[in-house]
Amino acid sequence: MRPALLAWALAAAFSVSAAAPPGSKGGATTLSEDAINGETPAEGGEAVDYTVFNGIKVPPMKEIQADEFAETIKDGYWWVKHYSPYCGHCKAIAPTWQTLYEFYATSDPLQGMTKSGQPDLFSPNSFHGYYNFHFASVNCIAFGDICDKNGVRAWPTFLLYKDGEFVEKYTGGRSMSDFSNYVEEKLEQIKPGSRPRGGVHVPQPGAKGVDRTADPAEPLAKDKDTAAGAAAGEKQNKVAAAESETTTALLASETAKSGKTLSAKPAVQPNPKGTSVALTPESFQKLVTTSQDPWFVKFYVPWCSHCQHLAPTWQQMAREMEGKLNIGEVNCEASPRLCKDAKVNAYPTIYFFRGGERVEYEGLRGLGDLLTFANKALDSDVKHVDAAAFKEMEETEEVIFVYFFDDATTSEDFAALDRLTLSLIGHAKIVKTDSEILANRFKISTWPRLLVSRDGRPAYYNALAPKDMRDFRRVLTWMQSNWLPIVPELTATNAKEIMDGKYVVLGILSRERPDEFLQSRRELKNAALEWMDKQTQAFQLERQELRDSKQLRIEEAEDRNDQRALRQAKSRVISITEETFRKQVAFAWVDGVFWERWLRSTYGVDVSKGERVIINDEDNRRYWDVTDSGAYIMPSRTSILETLPRIVANPPKLTPKSTIGAFENIFFQIRNFGTYHPYLSFGVLIISIFLLFWVLKNGATIKKSLSRNSSGYFHLDGKEGLLGTTNGKAD
Repeated sequence: MRPALLAWALAAAFSVSAAAPPGSKGGATTLSEDAINGETPAEGGEAVDYTVFNGIKVPPMKEIQADEFAETIKDGYWWVKHYSPYCGHCKAIAPTWQTLYEFYATSDPLQGMTKSGQPDLFSPNSFHGYYNFHFASVNCIAFGDICDKNGVRAWPTFLLYKDGEFVEKYTGGRSMSDFSNYVEEKLEQIKPGSRPRGGVHVPQPGAKGVDRTADPAEPLAKDKDTAAGAAAGEKQNKVAAAESETTTALLASETAKSGKTLSAKPAVQPNPKGTSVALTPESFQKLVTTSQDPWFVKFYVPWCSHCQHLAPTWQQMAREMEGKLNIGEVNCEASPRLCKDAKVNAYPTIYFFRGGERVEYEGLRGLGDLLTFANKALDSDVKHVDAAAFKEMEETEEVIFVYFFDDATTSEDFAALDRLTLSLIGHAKIVKTDSEILANRFKISTWPRLLVSRDGRPAYYNALAPKDMRDFRRVLTWMQSNWLPIVPELTATNAKEIMDGKYVVLGILSRERPDEFLQSRRELKNAALEWMDKQTQAFQLERQELRDSKQLRIEEAEDRNDQRALRQAKSRVISITEETFRKQVAFAWVDGVFWERWLRSTYGVDVSKGERVIINDEDNRRYWDVTDSGAYIMPSRTSILETLPRIVANPPKLTPKSTIGAFENIFFQIRNFGTYHPYLSFGVLIISIFLLFWVLKNGATIKKSLSRNSSGYFHLDGKEGLLGTTNGKAD
């Protein structure tokens, strides 16, 4: 009898250890009362924060660290939430996810009760022990590598794993009943016949208890057959996804229509006192980083003269934005770590924050400039438009990005779109639409689709796969290459973007003559549109010629039955693009009165004597201002289009002028030679160094030879004589 009792005791101890819920030590069979109360420090000296549900103390949900992810999920089912602590959707879903975990962790599948009359969370008959199904979370900000490895592209994302292997991504609704139906479906598959036929009665998010004997609010129509249960669960997910509940799916859907993110919290009036709030690391974390409220924040140091000049303007802006936008400031002497984390490298640095994202303000620091940016930032939400609203926008906006969506567009797609809005502030508008009229106008046949309309001319973002629409960097790079108008105004903030790497047809205009100004802008735009059309036609012709050449090579190889040549011909890649076809040409105009001094010193142009056009090549510090006939290039379509082809020819057929001095030009040409001919430059440098060493080594010999040859001796009829010998006279 004794051996049998001993064996039973050992088996019971092993079972209790194996059935420990996530977050508990594998070898611990019991928890002290102090540990349950969260008073005994856990590993690392931190207290374990237990919660209570239906009067039962629940261990904290497992927060998986990056280095233990594979080890954690290697046994059993693991449903893992990948989230960001700054994501508004993640914050909205957090109470639901926590309550779901507490609800199931304290459930009692087989009514295995302890002496106290409550479920034993460490029993093999507990929820975790019986089903081996676990809940966990991963912080994608702290452990971005593991989230990237798991293919997470939007937050929150729920992934199911079994025995360390990925099973599926959860795509259903985000309400408590949606989550519960999904869990019930999986539990029924694990232990067929173990779950209530009509489902379970679930608590409200954030609740501390629930009546488990009550009938579910919406009975789950499923059989004990797993396939039927799965089908019913899928149907329920679809029905629930269409309901009006405050979930992430609803937030995305409502955002698509209204253009604004819904929030469960009542709105608090921003900047109620019209002042700039001095922010400390603690208040910055609370008010800016973890908040969805927009903030315009200045980082400064007291001794900086630029910061001192900005201070009164900043305070005046704060008064102007009373009740509209939160204004703040951070003293980087008092909070150096915060400024370092914000990547502040110069003073003052100004950021606009919203929902954990930020964009740097790089414009001028006048009151009007700051207010213009702030108002545009407040109006940067992605608005839903129909055909009529879009037509009205076209009358006032030169560049509009349009996102076409349909009923199948997911919340992840909308979340990826929302991330783009900050980067577009001050550059272009972005809207979303499901209008059939606009889809027909722009010939949209697949959804979602993104395009840019510049003066009614569309250009499309080419997404080869659905994930490409959520690739933030790729989409933003494409937007940056298309967010300028066809003929933008050259300003201090966009000058580098416009001028670098291309020829620029720059109209020097004056607003003081309104009629002439409007006519000149119209001529510039007409010239730009015509040039773009010609370049597109030339590019298409060149590409077609390359394709014809490739096809000809293939046909010749097939005729000769030359397999090697055939493989080479087929492997030939036509990589020509419109951007690399030839050096790009851009069009822009500048206010000749405002930039009078710069224009006179750089190009020798005085707009008071009449409007002019120069064609600038910033990469080579040169420009052209006259036509073939020697007359000035004027802001007219004919003058520009006749001159431009002769300038973009290689080499140019017109003589350029330099924008820099002769001495500076020498160094610039040397630098350019090294940039464009690196190997030749390296060879010249090596030869120069070799010659220098040779001269230094043989300096004495060279000096002696030169001295002998220049001493005044010459040979005449085999006799030596000095120049001017014989009393200093020469015959």
